Amino acid sequence: MVVGEIMVGTDLLVIGGGIGGYVAAIRASQLGKEVTLVEKAELGGICLNHGCIPSKALITAASLYHRMPRLAEMGISAKATIDAGKLQAWKEGISEKLSTGVGQLCKSNGVQVIPGSASFTSPKKVLVENEHGTQSIEFKQCIIATGSRSIQIPGFEFDGEVVLSSRHALKLKEVPEKLVVIGGGYIGLELGTVYAKLGSKVTVVEMMDQVLPGVDPELVRVVARHLKDLGIELFLRSKAKSLEKGKSGAKVVIETPEGQKSLDATKVLVSVGRRPSVDGLNIEQVKVELDAKGFIKVDAQRRTSNPKIFAVGDVAGQPMLAHKASHEAIVAANVIAGHPAGADWLTVPAVIFTDPEIASAGLTEAEAKAQGYEPLIGRFPFTALGRAMTTGETDGFVKMIADKKSEVVLGVHIVGPEASNLISEAALAIEMGARLEDIALTIHPHPTLPESLMEAAEVALGHAIHIMTPKKREPVKAS
Repeated sequence: MVVGEIMVGTDLLVIGGGIGGYVAAIRASQLGKEVTLVEKAELGGICLNHGCIPSKALITAASLYHRMPRLAEMGISAKATIDAGKLQAWKEGISEKLSTGVGQLCKSNGVQVIPGSASFTSPKKVLVENEHGTQSIEFKQCIIATGSRSIQIPGFEFDGEVVLSSRHALKLKEVPEKLVVIGGGYIGLELGTVYAKLGSKVTVVEMMDQVLPGVDPELVRVVARHLKDLGIELFLRSKAKSLEKGKSGAKVVIETPEGQKSLDATKVLVSVGRRPSVDGLNIEQVKVELDAKGFIKVDAQRRTSNPKIFAVGDVAGQPMLAHKASHEAIVAANVIAGHPAGADWLTVPAVIFTDPEIASAGLTEAEAKAQGYEPLIGRFPFTALGRAMTTGETDGFVKMIADKKSEVVLGVHIVGPEASNLISEAALAIEMGARLEDIALTIHPHPTLPESLMEAAEVALGHAIHIMTPKKREPVKAS
């Protein structure tokens, strides 16, 4: 294949170079396919350049800054200042290194990368447009991995100056004096927490009766306490009604259970969800079906209604998580290469980088009951864990859910320090069908945070050592 000719051909065309697209391209190439990857912006997509990675960089920096005064408890005195410009440069440097690395990986694996926007012109062709002109690519099979974008709401359209998307909020060169966040989901709370720690007066407006809708209320209550400690004001069961821009910001009128209120804002972050990016693909040309919300319908092998076309990542539906996208990408690449594969996972773990962090894998207590299980619950607080005490972060707990009859672990939910690093053990346990005893009898190193999972299993079994528990349960015999 020679790039630059009017028409080129390829075994597999991947549209979108985010974490789903580049992983699919590399794996398919490793499996012997000739692969062309088309990306209209930076390799690595939103997650690497404008989402997961830069947001976690800011979260890390803001948390370190916020913790400085607390070091006095440990006998350490220090004074910290913020250089927002230098912070942004450091954050951008991380994304640039990772994006460059993705390009090198594609090259070393024989993936042909073409910059530009792709649109279907027939069931087996796309037209790619970029600053150099247009190019037609004929493909045998295709993977759509175009991701998602922020949802806008009427009257609060993004301008990048006053009304911000999450992408805009990650690039602020100054800490806003007053930040109003519309939407109390994970993106809004993560970024709201960042700027509250850096000195902003933050207000969150959420339509539902709790922030982080859909998350176990027990876990959310711990985070909500910390939001209050940070000075973040929450308006629940409330809706943003109108916006009036001024010279130094805006006034946001919201409808609350107590009536209308007016909020002053230097910046307004709108974070009410994301929608699939299919605009401009001319997708009707390939007869790919969409669901009612605009996501591409796929089967267990990530194949669309057109057997030659696959879809992975956010564009293929919930959960809209980077690690789900990369796993789907591997499934699709294997199927295209003729290997047996399918999306047969038991759980997709999820992490919310609030303060403290929340991480979940498997069923919640409510979901377990709805599916007919009698849940057996084990909770272990970080206040009783030596390692948590030595880090000064003892708020939160591990909640382990098992089937009372078989003691098979159904779900694990964590709110507390490094929950994001602890949840992988739980995901592995659920995938392997582990019982409570399997976790309880696994020797965990001491003193460490992962001991909390072992302790939670012990609590559920009724014979924990480090906290008081109900009467010991009779062990279930292994079948």
